[in-house]
Amino acid sequence: MSSRPRRKGRGAGREAKRAARLAAPVAAAAYIDRKIPYFDVLNDEALETIEHNAETVLEEIGIEFRDFPESLELWRNAGANIDGERVRFPRGMCRSIIQASAPSEYTQHARNPERNVVIGGDRTVLVPAYGPPFVHDLDGGRRYATLEDFRNFVKLAYMSPGMHHSGGTVCEPVDIPVNKRHFDMVYSHLKYSDKPFMGSVTHPERAEDSVAMAKIVFGDDFVEENTVMTSLINANSPMTFDSTMLGAATVYARHNQATMISPFLLAGAMSPVSVAGTVTQILAEALAGIAYVQLVRPGAPVIFGTFAAAVSMQSGAPTFGTPEPSLILYAAAQLARRLGLPFRSGGGLCGSKIPDAQAAYESANTLQTSALAGVNFMLHTAGWLEGGLAMGYEKFVMDADQAEMIATLLRGVDMSEDGQAMDALREVGPGAHFLGSTHTQAHFETAFYRSRIADNNSFEQWELEGSLDAAQRANGLCKKMLNDYEAPPLDPAVDEALLDYVKQRKSEFPDQDY
Repeated sequence: MSSRPRRKGRGAGREAKRAARLAAPVAAAAYIDRKIPYFDVLNDEALETIEHNAETVLEEIGIEFRDFPESLELWRNAGANIDGERVRFPRGMCRSIIQASAPSEYTQHARNPERNVVIGGDRTVLVPAYGPPFVHDLDGGRRYATLEDFRNFVKLAYMSPGMHHSGGTVCEPVDIPVNKRHFDMVYSHLKYSDKPFMGSVTHPERAEDSVAMAKIVFGDDFVEENTVMTSLINANSPMTFDSTMLGAATVYARHNQATMISPFLLAGAMSPVSVAGTVTQILAEALAGIAYVQLVRPGAPVIFGTFAAAVSMQSGAPTFGTPEPSLILYAAAQLARRLGLPFRSGGGLCGSKIPDAQAAYESANTLQTSALAGVNFMLHTAGWLEGGLAMGYEKFVMDADQAEMIATLLRGVDMSEDGQAMDALREVGPGAHFLGSTHTQAHFETAFYRSRIADNNSFEQWELEGSLDAAQRANGLCKKMLNDYEAPPLDPAVDEALLDYVKQRKSEFPDQDY
């Protein structure tokens, strides 16, 4: 920080206004209702070609369902061809199963009904990043994540108007045994936020625990009849589902909880190097996984998901924010709409290790692609660093700021009488300015999105306030948010029941690191 004394007057006034803006509560919708068209990159002929090729993959090559005999029995009874653990599907079989029962949209209920989200159609739900074992901030650098970090990110997501969802494994609390940390993670989502959340998928029993804890909060019948969790089921690409993911998907589907069937591809390593080839593989894997969920329970909510990045042909490392994954995302979104399903992808993805310019432009590229493509459930919206290995504190609040901008973009153009501003044009006329017009005075506080991170003051004012860069400003905002955090109300009896369940279940088996 600069050591020179602060001037009073205009600078102090600006600073006071900025502080007031940061402190003011921001009203936000529970999700985004999209008002602008989708950006499509493929014509009907190209889409039909990819759909035909995906059916060929399913029919001739097949998908492996490993170490989960129940899945093979369901496929056998449905009419698929079983060869060991390889399942081959008659052409059109998976699509017909999906279109017979999979819902085109669904409501995920939050413990605060005002925060319920509708997933599908023209809606967008923005969700924090998922899965990093490390965290990063300007104060402590890169380090292994702890339960305290996990709770902090749940609190930040709760306090961020741009985040509609609490997420799932916002970071891996490595100070808790692997086989028991899911209890603490699910409890944290239920205790420190009242937004929707995701359950554990690392073992079928952990999925059952997630359902049981949700039932303590929502009630048994409500959970069985409604969706209160949307959880991530990754394909083990290429063309494989393993027992862990199949087991978790089966548990959630049986309880009417939503799953995202998401091929996880690094093009060039886990899929072909071409856009069309990768999209073909994505569609084949998604069709097989989504159809399986419908065999478990027809009508169970499901999302067509994908995560696609490219691999550097020089180093083998994943790359983000580049053109080819954007084209893959656009194409997959079109295919999901043709299938009539909600679509998950995208987020603030980057390969940078710190919240720098590389992180900003790579994340912006992916965020804007996701918004224009029509992503319904945008996992990894905020916090992602280092290719998903680290969750960044400053990066989180910077991305959350961008998320609010995305909401403004997707709401489109106000074409109401007030939005057309004809009275302002008549009032001002030629050669004058609009700063003092009635219309401007009525809207000056809300007319344009105002970032809580960006600095648009003069050089002199910026220097006077400490010459802070964006990451440093985000660091201060993050600390303020955590300092100001107040937990949403939770019935003490429900809280006690959750803690009792966690204590009892943890006592039933020893700690393990797997």
